[in-house]
Amino acid sequence: MNKRTSIYMLTGLLTFGSMTACQKDFLERPPLNQLSEDTFWKTENDVHQAVMGIYAKMPAEGFIYDDASTDNAHSQYPWESSANSVSAGTITSSENAGWNFQDIRRANYFLANADKVTVISAELLERYKAEVRFLRAFSYFNLMNTFGNVPLFTTVFNPGEENVARTPRKDVQDFILSELDAVSKVLPKTYGGGRPNEKGRITKGAALALKSRVYLYDGQYAEAAKTAAEVMTLGYTLFTSNEALKNENLDDYTKWVDFTDANDKANFLRGLRNYERIFYQKNEGNGEVILDRQYIQQLDVNSINTYLLPASRGGWSSVTPTQAMVDAYGDYKTGEAIVPVTADQRADWYANDRVAFAKEYKNRDPRFYASILFEGAEANAFKGDKETGYYFTWTSGSNFSMTGYNFRKLVDPSFFTANIDNHANAILIRYAEILLTFAEAQNEVSGPNGDVYDALDKIRTRAGMPVVNRTKYASKETLREFIRSERRVELALEGQRLMDIRRWKIAPQVMKTIYAVNKNLVQTRVWDDKLYVMPIPQIEIDKSNGVLVQTPGYN
Repeated sequence: MNKRTSIYMLTGLLTFGSMTACQKDFLERPPLNQLSEDTFWKTENDVHQAVMGIYAKMPAEGFIYDDASTDNAHSQYPWESSANSVSAGTITSSENAGWNFQDIRRANYFLANADKVTVISAELLERYKAEVRFLRAFSYFNLMNTFGNVPLFTTVFNPGEENVARTPRKDVQDFILSELDAVSKVLPKTYGGGRPNEKGRITKGAALALKSRVYLYDGQYAEAAKTAAEVMTLGYTLFTSNEALKNENLDDYTKWVDFTDANDKANFLRGLRNYERIFYQKNEGNGEVILDRQYIQQLDVNSINTYLLPASRGGWSSVTPTQAMVDAYGDYKTGEAIVPVTADQRADWYANDRVAFAKEYKNRDPRFYASILFEGAEANAFKGDKETGYYFTWTSGSNFSMTGYNFRKLVDPSFFTANIDNHANAILIRYAEILLTFAEAQNEVSGPNGDVYDALDKIRTRAGMPVVNRTKYASKETLREFIRSERRVELALEGQRLMDIRRWKIAPQVMKTIYAVNKNLVQTRVWDDKLYVMPIPQIEIDKSNGVLVQTPGYN
């Protein structure tokens, strides 16, 4: 995407939202008198700037910590997020798992004041308001999924109205769905570029895609399938690429995959490239992206490279794959799940027989090689200028992985080789998710049919994997497990697993203590059903003067 036509995330512009604030309380009122209402809300530019400030509060790359709260990944630094204590099952009300209403306050303030501007077309103003309503609904969706019952407020507070009790989850969800339905009728399918139609704004597709996610999470499968099917008519496509990048041809995959011939090798490489490059800056705004958090190189930093790469590549190994995540990638040849070796056998091979150890990583799904740095893996896209080649080697120590693996997915090698911060947009919703939503929901409604298989086959084919075995996965139950596995692999590290293991009620089975490849203890994990929802920070309860009530199970 051309950055000159992207949305400019000017975070300072929304300080106007503090103009009606009262004393600081649990809904986080900022200081007074940042701007004067006498000088704002006069021009179309005021409205445009205000909307940009609300966009600035969109979620960013922090969704990787959602995966670190699951069996997919491990977060080793408790000061970076609450993921470490959530995954361990030890989170308390002394931590903040995401209780933040600043973006909602900004949206409410905008919606209460935007009509004051009269020198703007009614159509453009309604579209701006629809964008803001979507962003508010998105924020409420994330809060609802995290905390269950949350305060629902849609207006600006007057003095004495600041403390709002928790609203039942169903009422919050009904509000979200109502808002998404309304704005989907106003928002355009695409934007042509240039102010006020910058590429990257909220679209009709984004509203419907989020609506389908809401229905899916709630188990309303018929509505989820119907809404996803509507998104599938809007022109989105799965991203593909076959361009070789600098140093990439140095990677010798014949060490890892038993190719039958040149065509087999080409199919594998195409699948790997198709998948890993969805997230590269050079491919921003591709046909698969439905919603992303925009970045501007001069203003924003996407810290993915730092969070995911090992210290040897300048990273911190903040979030790293678990063995369970590695085991989730199937066999490239058969398309079926692999049977992992035991932890004891793996540790023995790691210590005494690296040739045998390496066999576990052979002939895996191309998405495995695009997503995981494992012992011996070649990753010459991250080769230093003075290196003849780069092989991932697990090393213990500061800013190295504790599990024996690092993530490669989401890391943009162009920033590594240029030795600059990552500025690639953070993709929040993409078309592959819609296909998976449709497949899961439609299978739950009617069982397997051609449309369900076709949706899955599109994702599998793009990744270079065999299509679904329609004989083996011919029942609702068997195909359900296949879809769940496919969803885990395709959307790994994108923040979806957290709600998936909760809505499928499999968290008690999968949230187990994790070990490294040498069987060193990485993290003791204990599941308690209270973890289906998070505690409200105690400081917010204290500030509410007794209006807020703590989530059951937490002190």
